[in-house]
Amino acid sequence: MTSDNFEIFNFNESLQEGLDAMGFTKPTPIQKEAIPEILKGNDLIACAQTGTGKTAAFILPILHKIAEKGDNQFNTMIIAPTRELAIQIDQQIQGLAYFVGVSSIAIYGGGDGLAWEQQKKALEHGTEIVVATPGRLIALLAGGKIKLDTLEHLVLDEADRMLDMGFSDDILKIINYLPKSRQTVLFSATMPPKIRQFSKQIVSDPSEINIAISKTAKGVTQLVYMVHDPDKEKLLEQILTQKNYEAVIIFASTKDKVKSIFRTLKKKFDTEAFHSDLTQEERENIMSNFKNRSLKILIGTDIISRGIDVEGIELVINYDTPNDPEDYVHRVGRTARADKKGEAITFVNDKDLYKLHRIQNLIGLEISRMDLPDGINNAPTYKEGKPGKKKGPSGGGSFKKRDNKKKPNHSGRSNNKGEKPQNTTEKPQQSSNPDSSSKTKDAENAGKFKTRRNVTE
Repeated sequence: MTSDNFEIFNFNESLQEGLDAMGFTKPTPIQKEAIPEILKGNDLIACAQTGTGKTAAFILPILHKIAEKGDNQFNTMIIAPTRELAIQIDQQIQGLAYFVGVSSIAIYGGGDGLAWEQQKKALEHGTEIVVATPGRLIALLAGGKIKLDTLEHLVLDEADRMLDMGFSDDILKIINYLPKSRQTVLFSATMPPKIRQFSKQIVSDPSEINIAISKTAKGVTQLVYMVHDPDKEKLLEQILTQKNYEAVIIFASTKDKVKSIFRTLKKKFDTEAFHSDLTQEERENIMSNFKNRSLKILIGTDIISRGIDVEGIELVINYDTPNDPEDYVHRVGRTARADKKGEAITFVNDKDLYKLHRIQNLIGLEISRMDLPDGINNAPTYKEGKPGKKKGPSGGGSFKKRDNKKKPNHSGRSNNKGEKPQNTTEKPQQSSNPDSSSKTKDAENAGKFKTRRNVTE
């Protein structure tokens, strides 16, 4: 398709009027490729990460079908790995579905008894689209609270995340409840062999779409500090005091570390820790406060790197170097959205150099390294090595001890051979879309599917 507006899909008149009223004009690559396949009724496997417009890619054609059919029966089930993502998807559906008179509900655990009763009543009164997490959905299915005979669409969002979280058995159990005659759509940020194998159990003769390739946005200034673990908190405090940031996300590797950082920062900064020990109400309040800027700094694990859409993030700090290079892309993707500028800082200790090189290999960029500020003198030193070049067991360089007394300068000075911080060259999609934009990883070339496309944004 060569046209660059939503009119090429011949959507239901009310749905198209809604898109026009909301100012959505230009579909993203995943939308241009996925919407026609879903409209045809084909099962689909799509590799596309958060920010590419994937939610609208499956919601718009489903809303069109429901509107054209004209009944109010239960039609679509969407399964998401986390409560936060389920809520976000439901919010997007409500915005788009308003114009065609379609209802939806988010079903998830972690709430109180009142929330559970509200969810059950909504299902009993009828809703066309249900967005659910696996655990709560199984409870409803086992209790006979959802009538499935009219179901036409099943959507699995962030399938790779669900498998990583151990939901594969739950999903297969859910599948056993569903009508065999249905359209199944599977979205995944990555497409490793385990996803391929899993998909064979739930889709039939699927089309496939791959959105290439994992890159960070052009507007992100990416920086690295070589720092030992005991000095990280001191460095973090100094960075946060250099500027009056309005929106910062700090990523740590574990829940316990998130809590530790929070105990330190709360003495001086407006901050909250976001983790699984909080109640659902507490988590929703924290995220609401962060979105409306009454909360400036959010600390969490990768639970907030996917599926959380917050505009205007100025700074992302990787307190721990991500284990998976894809996680780095997801984390950094929280900033510099919709053509805005942002900064991403990663702390690298003496054991994590190989992780840095894996990240650089994925994004095709050697990230600029900053001098440590006064008061942090003993730091690991990066031995130069270009991405993709293996130099010893670390896969691209090694550490040595050094004294480092230079002040950090986020305006561009680094200790990377005097070079200014470099940015990637990928440009995010325009904001005239139902979803914001970022980049995704190529699906691995495995399995046979009837339609194969590779799209580079």
